[in-house]
Amino acid sequence: MTEVTDLPRDHVRLHSGARGDVIGDRTLPGLGRISTTVLDPEADLDVLHRWVTGPGTEFWGLADLDRDELRDLYAYVDTLPTHHAFLVRRDDEPVALLQTYDPAQDPVGECYPVRAGDTGVHVLVGGRGAPTPGFTTRLMAAMIDLVLEQPGAERIVVEPDVRNERAITRMHRTGFELGPEIDLPTKRAQLAFLTRAVWENP
Repeated sequence: MTEVTDLPRDHVRLHSGARGDVIGDRTLPGLGRISTTVLDPEADLDVLHRWVTGPGTEFWGLADLDRDELRDLYAYVDTLPTHHAFLVRRDDEPVALLQTYDPAQDPVGECYPVRAGDTGVHVLVGGRGAPTPGFTTRLMAAMIDLVLEQPGAERIVVEPDVRNERAITRMHRTGFELGPEIDLPTKRAQLAFLTRAVWENP
């Protein structure tokens, strides 16, 4: 566990809630209604399993899990106060899995100097809805806004697999500053950071 002392530990920085709770609901130009709910490992299992075993998701690392294993994994995540999973919908159609975590309570926190206000993020875009120019960029912006609306969230931390050049390019284009490459238990990863200041004043 990494110690972080810049802010009180109870300073709110991660969204949370009971399974199915809505933690974000907004209508955005060009996207429509984007709603975000706490993932329900039972009710959302069909969507979740289809996404993590689909083509192009090899870097997510869950393709070998069967349905029961996947459900049990996310049921475990649901018990953690430091790691959370959410389902993002566009006009009620599931389009993305969003996960947030406290880097100080995760293996990534052993690989870089964690700051108070750091919020780890994983995103898997699994659907799109109606064809929309720049859909992924717009959706990413909506999810960044959601994460940074928490008063204690000051910097987003991501760590895609170094082989996932598409994700790294997208992060850099979105405004993330590339950090060092690090070795995690399941991958060699590229750290990248996006501060609230940079996001709000591009």
